[in-house]
Amino acid sequence: GLTEWAVRTAPSQIIIYNREGNKAMEVGGNNTYFGPGPTNTYHMDIYKEERRKPITKDNENVAKVCDYLKNIDFVMDLGTPRDVTPILSDVYAFKAMVNNTKKPIVHWGFDMDQYNDIVEIAAAVAGGLEELQKRPFLALYSESSPPLVHSAEAINKAIFAAKKRLPIIYTPCVISGATSPATLAGTIAQGLAESLPGVIVSQLIKEGSPIIIGGVYGIMDMKTTIYSYGSPEFQALQAGVAEVAHYMKMPVFGTAGCTDSHILDAQAAAESAMSILMAASSGANIVHDVGYTAAGATGSLFQLVMGDEIIGMVRRIINGFKVDEYTLAVDEVVKAKPGGEHITSMHTYKNFKDETWFPNFMDRWRYSEWKTMKGAKSMGDKIKEKTREIVENYEAPHLSEKVLKDIDSILQKAEEREAKKYEKTHKKKK
Repeated sequence: GLTEWAVRTAPSQIIIYNREGNKAMEVGGNNTYFGPGPTNTYHMDIYKEERRKPITKDNENVAKVCDYLKNIDFVMDLGTPRDVTPILSDVYAFKAMVNNTKKPIVHWGFDMDQYNDIVEIAAAVAGGLEELQKRPFLALYSESSPPLVHSAEAINKAIFAAKKRLPIIYTPCVISGATSPATLAGTIAQGLAESLPGVIVSQLIKEGSPIIIGGVYGIMDMKTTIYSYGSPEFQALQAGVAEVAHYMKMPVFGTAGCTDSHILDAQAAAESAMSILMAASSGANIVHDVGYTAAGATGSLFQLVMGDEIIGMVRRIINGFKVDEYTLAVDEVVKAKPGGEHITSMHTYKNFKDETWFPNFMDRWRYSEWKTMKGAKSMGDKIKEKTREIVENYEAPHLSEKVLKDIDSILQKAEEREAKKYEKTHKKKK
């Protein structure tokens, strides 16, 4: 049938590059890449430690922090800026990100005009649309509207991406017990059914068009009515979706590094760790929402930086260890003899750095050293200090003045277009 044909023709692996045209992510198989999420209503101020409305400076800082963190692989905006023309906030957020990171960007758009603006900016950065198509550093994003509704806007975005030969993530955000069945299996079945029309449309436009399925699958907490980002069911659903996508041989979009907690605390750490471990274990490919707090309402750089530490820890677990004649080190065991030691062994010196993961924020000092030498700081204290240090001191890899002028020209045209549309609508109302 049509659906089976579309799934077969869609690519099982998609290569996404960085801003400089170097291969950055091989999206497919069990390769897992982590990054923040988009469109949060609030942003956690890193100095006042209170939530507020996001601004474009926050998008710049998110990109800068992502560029610095070695376990964060791609960038999303972590908040819709409120200090610009509202209908163009998606475009301004993209400019803020692309000017502050070399890493790949996953981004959304309000409508087709904004999609065009964003791709035009990306093409200006890449050196033209053809160069962007050859080495895309941008993956577009579109969502259905559960249950089982696909707006013209959502489908048009899938068509647009296929025509532009750019990767797109086409997913639902399903809420078990609210917009999907209360059973987890039913939620996965409905959610995947909602991804497939995007696959069909993209392949009808052009066979082999790069498209990624998956999404955000969770439950509604029946006590508070929030969409829970920290529930065990949330983790199980993400793993289930990844499993089915692997069976279909399609790249999958996942979710992790998020929490229902409002602050950087034990709950935030526990929920983040569980979801990151589950995402990596299940082989989800592009895993977003690292840095989400308050059930997705608030974007937090503290949560993002903590997520980087947890991702590093989880990757060490997932990578496992090599077993061969050298690593079994039988000769070393014999050499040390009963009652001996391996601390002074050259074998230890050569191998301990490769075999052992070292944390940046988790504490391993003895109590007396932690108290007297390390200032008795908690993990949270250290994360907050490091976050502020990155924002204040890290030199982001900015674009050239020429490219920035081209981007500003695109934004100016977009402002003029939206002003005309507003004026036309306003006159009709009068």
